[in-house]
Amino acid sequence: MTKSGIVSLGGYIPRQRLSRKAIAEAYTWLRPSGVANAKGARAIASYDEDALTMAVEAANNALRDVPLDEVRKLFFASTSMPFSDRQNAAIIAEALSLPRNLFCADIGGSLKSGLSALRQALESGESAVVVAAEKRTAKPASAQEMSFGDGAAAFGVGDSELLAEYLGAYSVSVDMTDHYRERDSKYGYYLEDRWIREEGYLKLIPESISGLLKQAGLDGGAIDHLILVGPDLPTRKKISSQCGVPVNVLCDDLYDVCGDTGSAHPLVLLAYTIESASPGQLILVSGFAQGCESMLFRVADDVGRCKNYSGIKNSLEQAKPSDDYVRYLSFSNALDLDWGIRAERDNRTAHSVFYRKRDAVTGFMGGHCTSCNTKQFPQSRVCVNPDCRALDTQVAEPFKDKKSYVKSFTKDWLAHCYNPPFVYGNVAFDGGGIVMMEIVDAEDQELGVGTPLKMTFRIKDRDAQRAYHRYFWKAAVVAE
Repeated sequence: MTKSGIVSLGGYIPRQRLSRKAIAEAYTWLRPSGVANAKGARAIASYDEDALTMAVEAANNALRDVPLDEVRKLFFASTSMPFSDRQNAAIIAEALSLPRNLFCADIGGSLKSGLSALRQALESGESAVVVAAEKRTAKPASAQEMSFGDGAAAFGVGDSELLAEYLGAYSVSVDMTDHYRERDSKYGYYLEDRWIREEGYLKLIPESISGLLKQAGLDGGAIDHLILVGPDLPTRKKISSQCGVPVNVLCDDLYDVCGDTGSAHPLVLLAYTIESASPGQLILVSGFAQGCESMLFRVADDVGRCKNYSGIKNSLEQAKPSDDYVRYLSFSNALDLDWGIRAERDNRTAHSVFYRKRDAVTGFMGGHCTSCNTKQFPQSRVCVNPDCRALDTQVAEPFKDKKSYVKSFTKDWLAHCYNPPFVYGNVAFDGGGIVMMEIVDAEDQELGVGTPLKMTFRIKDRDAQRAYHRYFWKAAVVAE
């Protein structure tokens, strides 16, 4: 039987980390004791990020050395997808320049959808990409506002050059309501903690883990890393003891450094654990939601290749602390701000034009003149080189993964921007090509000519009247 497993990994946790103390201090009039219990920070996505853009970032990191033409399937898991009736996975596939004959699927409806997507990919028998991402909204002053975090994780799945071998899975599906969100609701409704702990965590998670261990012919003592998503540490210790797994192999839930990233969190923690694991070790990961999904992996001899990928550890190391709670509320659309008269314009999208130009817009595909070797964006019939000007000599040239740097820039405080100032300029690409584009993630950076940049997929513009937004690539400052 051919082994299947994880062949590559990628992660993305937004750089900005909002202090939970800053959140608590905004509500001292409501909960005076809240500040004392506010520990750590949660990751917050920027105004132009959503679950889809973060998924592109994580998946692009996971595909750095994977032959794109061999990928056959893409699964996208999230409970906060930007579109309910437009395939989000297809947008991700085009942004990643994956093959046109790709099978794509959106998987949602549950916080265990990330693990469900990973299991489907592993058991499909084909080369696949699995990515889970979340940007969930939480009611201001709620417990969820404190605990949620934004982020994404992705895995390449295949049967050769494994980082971790898939050994099996065990599902328990029960409509045990710990929380729910109706289709048109902005926020979820959460039930009482004791009910969730006693009837959910302490019954359904052990059932799933014990079932998986029995299926694999193992006892709990064989597990080297146990990942439990959902319960607090005392409850995780109880679950571990119930299943005969040593408490000292419980993995950090990363709550203090990024928060709970929803359906992405089991994959976030799995990627984080694989990055530091040793060959031969067993990793058991469980995700709770209307039952429990548990999966078992053996770390492969080739796990050292993790250093080639931009994973969760790399994202965590690039954290940028913030106490700006009001800015977070703006980014999460919890405040209705007056953006001024410059924001009053019709942003209707010309869908027919976008469809024809989507390789350039979504895939950031430029042109390469075969006559003079000039690179340019966008691709056109005529070469931009004044010494060439050849007609119909260009072939497609991908720009999204090229190294780039600032050639010139400006900060505009008058232009409409959801995170002023609006920063843009000329970006020069290695090998040729200059593009005037927006520069992001530079709030606290000293921009200058030559500052290194990388391309990142973001929301470019919003059409509030028609509930639609457009995506494009922006230049982001490379974190030191």
